[in-house]
Amino acid sequence: MKTLRRYLFREVALSVGFVTLAFIALFFFFDMVDELRVAGSVGPGYTLSSALVYVLLRQPQHVYELLPITVLIGTIFVMARLAQNSEFTIMRTSGLGPWRALGAAALLGLVFALGTFAIGDYVAPASERAADIVRARQFGPLSTGLTGAWLKEQQGEQSYAVNVRALEPGGDMRGVRIFAFDADGHLAMSARADAARFTEDGWELTQVARNTFLHTGTDEARVLRESDAQWLWPTRITSSMVAASLLNPQKMATLDLFLYVRHLQANGQKAQRYEIELWHKVFYPLSCLVMVVLSLPFAYLHFRSGGMAAYVFGGVMAGISFFLLNNVFGFAGNLQNWSPWLSAAAPGLIYSVLSLGAFGWLVLRQ
Repeated sequence: MKTLRRYLFREVALSVGFVTLAFIALFFFFDMVDELRVAGSVGPGYTLSSALVYVLLRQPQHVYELLPITVLIGTIFVMARLAQNSEFTIMRTSGLGPWRALGAAALLGLVFALGTFAIGDYVAPASERAADIVRARQFGPLSTGLTGAWLKEQQGEQSYAVNVRALEPGGDMRGVRIFAFDADGHLAMSARADAARFTEDGWELTQVARNTFLHTGTDEARVLRESDAQWLWPTRITSSMVAASLLNPQKMATLDLFLYVRHLQANGQKAQRYEIELWHKVFYPLSCLVMVVLSLPFAYLHFRSGGMAAYVFGGVMAGISFFLLNNVFGFAGNLQNWSPWLSAAAPGLIYSVLSLGAFGWLVLRQ
């Protein structure tokens, strides 16, 4: 049985690797064409080698996004080929019963799920950060537009609203504004700094202009203006939280997303979008497990000449439909305020029911 399982795992791993490589080559080509168009418009500073490095660094994110689809296509191809060559029939007569086959598929899917989680949580975020640094050296600091990113923090009775215009490739911030409000909601202090950097004790701001509002009466306040070359602002807002507000949440690691969601909830900010992405990060790798189980019934089909291509095409369509369904539930959950974990888990649950239903109908009943 170990020999059969090892043979099955090797065939599926090779097939999935080949399909993933083919998809990545396609995405690399399209990304490179887009990047060359950008490189031509910004002048000689953005060289071909910079564009090539940027595109290469973006490929791990594509691998993460494509893995459930490539796992489905590669596994369907192997299962259909084994059925067409009657190899799977020989395996069945050698003791590979339906439940053992399901167990082997689940184990294989679990391995792919762990690989997808590792790529999505460690490799892709680090690679995306490196790609952003390569691009920021030519196009300037990382920003979300003219307004920048806004964050909130509660410190005792005072609440703070913080605006960061841009983030440098080295992690320093540009164009920082801080507004402090007292318990009655009155503006107590405002500060504007050209730059800031993260330290263990807070943010170290440089070239700071501060206005402190001293309320002397109900409608009266005296303004104390100060200018400092440097000023330390104690805060618990970390570099990952600022980066989270500027970066696409799909490109963040699970722990960073979790900490950012906790920060938003603690300060009374809306976290629906980030909660959906957090749960999506949790459930998305398990899609590989669902896809392997979904492809198992193909090994029990009887193929005629030329029929395998149609089934593989059906697998491609199923993979694309899963990808689309994932996006639809993500957007709909954000717009309709659905439960974040349900919005993220629903596509996987639907396809799990479909795969187990197909397995029960094709394998156990026939």
